[in-house]
Amino acid sequence: MSDTVNAAVKALNEKMGGNGFDGTAKMTIEDEGSLIIDENGAHAGDEAADVTMTASADTFLSIVEGDLDPTSAFMSGKLAIEGDMSAAMRLAQVLA
Repeated sequence: MSDTVNAAVKALNEKMGGNGFDGTAKMTIEDEGSLIIDENGAHAGDEAADVTMTASADTFLSIVEGDLDPTSAFMSGKLAIEGDMSAAMRLAQVLA
């Protein structure tokens, strides 16, 4: 996995404060790789998930740092979502 994915995993686990996510979500960072968020937190991986979100590294970083709301990113076309929209909405609350 790339340094970007590894840094994202670390940042997400810190942001979630040791809590997991009720479901599975895959975050695909364009040209970098993927990570999974589940009941155990975040880890690098590319397994199947309830919802897959795809964004550039800059967009993903802005979401993780709290500078960009995931809903706004989706509405502006910076974040693509495939799969269970309710899982995506629950994850947005976890990342807020």
